[in-house]
Amino acid sequence: MRSKLLALATMLPLSTLWAAEEAAAEAAEAAPTLDVGNTAWVLTATALVMFMTPAGLALFYGGMARSKNLLNTIAMSVMGYIVASIVWVVCGYTLAFGTDISGVIGFDSFFLSGIKVTDLWATGNIPVLLFAAFQMTFAGITVALASGAVIERLKFSTWIVFAALWIIACYAPIAHWVWGGGFLSADGVLDFAGGTVVHINAGVAGLVMALMLGKRSDYGKAMFPSSVTLTVLGASMLWFGWFGFNAGSELGADGIAASAFLVTNTAAAVAAFSWMLVEYVTYKKFTLLGIASGIVAGLVAITPAAGFVDTAGALVIGVVAGIVAFYGVNGLKKALKYDDSLDAFGIHGVAGIWGAIATGIFANPEVNELGTGLLYGNAGQVLVQVEGVVVTIIYTAIVTAVVFKIASILTGGARVSAEAESQGLDEVEHGEKAFNLR
Repeated sequence: MRSKLLALATMLPLSTLWAAEEAAAEAAEAAPTLDVGNTAWVLTATALVMFMTPAGLALFYGGMARSKNLLNTIAMSVMGYIVASIVWVVCGYTLAFGTDISGVIGFDSFFLSGIKVTDLWATGNIPVLLFAAFQMTFAGITVALASGAVIERLKFSTWIVFAALWIIACYAPIAHWVWGGGFLSADGVLDFAGGTVVHINAGVAGLVMALMLGKRSDYGKAMFPSSVTLTVLGASMLWFGWFGFNAGSELGADGIAASAFLVTNTAAAVAAFSWMLVEYVTYKKFTLLGIASGIVAGLVAITPAAGFVDTAGALVIGVVAGIVAFYGVNGLKKALKYDDSLDAFGIHGVAGIWGAIATGIFANPEVNELGTGLLYGNAGQVLVQVEGVVVTIIYTAIVTAVVFKIASILTGGARVSAEAESQGLDEVEHGEKAFNLR
């Protein structure tokens, strides 16, 4: 056999052999290879974002609820993440990031079928399965954020059904439009880590549910949070996890990720400060609840801009975020008299809208060549950002109303009884108390 191969080799021109070797080498170089550094960073970022929902958000929201509803409020965040984790691998991922169909929806990998452990996501050269896991954590926190608008009066069973349907019908399509190759991406909408997909989406969904569900029976009376301590701790956990949320969205360990990390911290800090000052001017108090809310408002506003703006832009975005979110909570809600229990719309909706538009103003091509805003000669980007905001608001409002109605019908009504609302949902829905003194 060996003699035959040698004989065959001698019959081939030497140039042919060299050409074959060069072609093989070029093919090997062209084939994408796993980037170990990027993979390690995104694995870490995924864990950070996961931590935000069943820990950070659960405590942030739980501390603001009344003591008789503390566990129920935490349970809604935890269950939101659980439901999202299941729905995402069944169909959410393929709807958001599957092969694009007419710019509207993705399709082709239910149950993540056909995705091999060796398959790589083009951006960052990380495993596709890791990218799917990273995006799953975003779906989980988005639906959980919306729960803040309806706590203390929504059936837990209705919430579970709603969360599953909403991720499929509302979250996944918008994620596809912005991040999965859909029409908003094609139009040039900039959303680095979730201004439209996460925060406007969640805020509007929460507002719609609050309006459909109605006010709490004792709305307007004094309602004291069960633990400001838990809320501040939750806000700090969110701040920590948000570095994975924003810097992780670069899908690589590089300069843009480092910049996103820094501007995220900057915007959160300055928004907390501006909220605190406006609150003091208004009420003559420096409340920790206000400071914690300001932190979150800044994080929300910088999210769509994190990978596109410099620190100067982040400072302006943060200052304005603290102010507009303060008035979203203390002015807009009072003026329109809706019962958004924990201000899902007042903070996430309002600050999210500001952040999305501000991205079109402050996007600096020296930070990221993919984004150029008004201040750098591209006034049209602001209009493109407004398009993304308006489309998200309209679609989310309509779909949320339909999905919430369906969930209500399937669970025999969405609202708990007056007796259950008075007694508290911890005992009625879960048979537990947050704190047992004996």
